[in-house]
Amino acid sequence: MGDDRVDGTDLADVGPGVYTGPEGWPGPVLRTLDVEGEIFAIRRSHDGGSHYDWVSGRNAGYGFSSSADPDQPDKMHRRSIRGFLSMIDPATGYIAED
Repeated sequence: MGDDRVDGTDLADVGPGVYTGPEGWPGPVLRTLDVEGEIFAIRRSHDGGSHYDWVSGRNAGYGFSSSADPDQPDKMHRRSIRGFLSMIDPATGYIAED
C-alpha cells in the first residue's frame, strides 16, 4: 500500500493500540517516526522512559531505550534515534563493536 509499508511491514501493524504484553515490557506504540529513511515505533518503556523499535531495520525486534519522556517533542526523539543510527555497523545492522 505505497507509503503504508516498509520492508513488507504494514505500518498499521505498529500504530497505536491496546497493550496486551507481559508486565515490564514496553507499552503500546504511541507513534512512528521516519528518521533518515528509517522507521521507528515509539513506546513508553516499563520505567516511564522511551523505547524505540527499529521497524525498518534488518534485525527483527532490534531497537533501544532511553530515560527520556516519550511525550517529548519529535525533535528530541529524532536526536536520540540519529545517535543510535550513528553507532550501527552497516555490515551487521547492529551496534558496532569497538
